[in-house]
Amino acid sequence: MTIFRHELRQGRTALIIWTVSIAFLFAVCVFLFPEMKGEMDQISDVFSTMGNFSAAFGMDQVSFGTLTGFYAIECGNILGLGGALYAAMCGISMLSKEEKGHTAEFLLTHPVSRRRIMSGKLAALFFQIMVLNAFVLLISIISIYAVGEDIPWKEILLLHLAYALLQIEIASICFGISAFLRKGSLGVGLGLAIILYFLNIIANISESAEFLKYISPYGYAEGTEIVTNISLDGVMVVLGMLYGACGIAAAYIKYNRKDIL
Repeated sequence: MTIFRHELRQGRTALIIWTVSIAFLFAVCVFLFPEMKGEMDQISDVFSTMGNFSAAFGMDQVSFGTLTGFYAIECGNILGLGGALYAAMCGISMLSKEEKGHTAEFLLTHPVSRRRIMSGKLAALFFQIMVLNAFVLLISIISIYAVGEDIPWKEILLLHLAYALLQIEIASICFGISAFLRKGSLGVGLGLAIILYFLNIIANISESAEFLKYISPYGYAEGTEIVTNISLDGVMVVLGMLYGACGIAAAYIKYNRKDIL
């Protein structure tokens, strides 16, 4: 618990900044909907005829004139990309920062096994992701209620569940990569999150690249498909959690054998 609390103290500033920023953008997005609602049908017609561009972002599947369609595309991209970047940033630095900051030697001299150290850090990583998602969901619901719209509970909860799972998967993979780094590399984590985002866009554009949906977590966190089918793709979710589990397993194996200088 000491390591868990220490990690939360170390990461609280970043958590507050990212959480407040994403929640603020969510609220702005929701409050814009009533002002744009009357013009959204025309916008939807335009986007639905833009071929590959529409398919890339799923704009050919839903209507901007509905709250669920607007929410899935506009708000979903905010949490989908912003949350992924935060998860990657936290995961990639969770282990490597100890060597980069030369605090690993001090930490490992205590009568605590490496396994317990990693477990405490991993628990803190997941807890921070859950706090971010819970707060953003709360602000989202309050915002929808404030603008006088009916809350589509099932669609909203499924969307936020998908984005939370996406962040957990990316954080877990980056946690695994972190065990192999000595000086830390924020760019590796952020780059991975962005690459996975664009892999899903490529999969949406080209039928021959649809297999990429089974690699990118954005495949099961596709907002437009979630609000259309009102369900998550179980196969993709299981694969995503398996990728994350492999990342965590790799971290435990590597870090327990690693020569900490």
